[in-house]
Amino acid sequence: MVSKTARQQDSKTARQQEIGWLDGEHMIDLSEYSQAQRERLVYIDFRLYFTGSVSRMDLMDRFGVGGAAATRDFGQYREIAPENTELDSVTKLYVIRSTFSPLIAHSPERVLTALSQGYGYGLDSDEKPLITHESVSLLSKPNVEVLAPITRAIHLKQVVKISYTSSSGQSEREIVPFAIGCDGLRWHVRAFDRKRGKFGDFVLTRIGQAEIQMGDKPRNEETPKNDDQWNRMLELPLVPHPDKDSTEIVKRDYDMQDGVLKLRVRAAMAGYVLQQYHVDCSADHSIGDKAYRLWLRDPLALYGVESSMFAPGYKSPNSES
Repeated sequence: MVSKTARQQDSKTARQQEIGWLDGEHMIDLSEYSQAQRERLVYIDFRLYFTGSVSRMDLMDRFGVGGAAATRDFGQYREIAPENTELDSVTKLYVIRSTFSPLIAHSPERVLTALSQGYGYGLDSDEKPLITHESVSLLSKPNVEVLAPITRAIHLKQVVKISYTSSSGQSEREIVPFAIGCDGLRWHVRAFDRKRGKFGDFVLTRIGQAEIQMGDKPRNEETPKNDDQWNRMLELPLVPHPDKDSTEIVKRDYDMQDGVLKLRVRAAMAGYVLQQYHVDCSADHSIGDKAYRLWLRDPLALYGVESSMFAPGYKSPNSES
C-alpha cells in the first residue's frame, strides 16, 4: 500500500512537472506562484538566457501588465535567482550575469520557435522574431478548417466523418481520432478507421472535409488503449553510416553519445521518421545514396512494426529474399 507521504510526494512531483514550459523541467520550484506569475518569470529567464537582456517594457508589452506589476515580477525573479541578472543603470535593462543559471531546462524546440517566430501564441498578429533568422516553412501545411474539427474530436472523444484521398482514390470514412503526430515534414492523425476495422494513420493534407458526428461515441475497441502500435515505444540505435565519410561530423550533428543516437519513437511513427531522416535500415547498410548519413544498427528493432514498410532498405526476417 502506498503511504500518505508517498502520495503527497507524487502529487507534488506531478504538480511541479505541470509548471514547466512545455518540455521544461524545473530546476527551481515555482509552485507557490500563480500561473500568470510563472509565465512572466519564465519569460524573464528566457529573455536573459537567449537574448542577454530584458526590460520592464518587454514584460509589459508581452503580457499587458502595468509598470508596477512588471517591477514586482523582476523583484520576484531576483529573489529567486539573485545571481542571474542585474540592472544596467544606463540602459535600464536587466542584463545577464556571468553567474546566470536558468530557472528551468528550456526545450530547444520551443526556444527556436520563440526566437524565430515570437514568444507565445497570443491574439496579436504582429508578434516579432527576437533574432534575425531564416527558415523554410513546411511545404505540406494542413487546412485549419480540416484541422479544427479533427482536434476538437480528439479533445472531446468523438467520431469524425472525413473524405480522404489515398493511392487507391478518394473515399469517405468514419474515423475515431485520438492523436496527431509529425514525422518531421508531414502531420498525421492517428485514429481508428471504421472502414478497415483497424487503427491507422491519415495524412492531414489528404483529408478534404471533416465533420464531427455528434452523439456518436467511440466504442471500447476503438480507444487508444487498444492500439498496440501506438502504445509500443521503440529505442532505435542510429549510428553514422559505415560506408560514408564524415563520421565525426555526423556524430556532432546529432549530438551522439558514444557514437550512438538513441531515437525513442512510437512504433506507429517509426517508419515515417526513418524515411524522412534518410536512415539506412538495411541489415548490411547497402544504400549507397550519400543522402543516407545514418544507419539503423539493429534492424531487428523494427520487427513487428507495421510502419516499417516505409523504413528505407528494411526487410522483415519473415520476408522472402
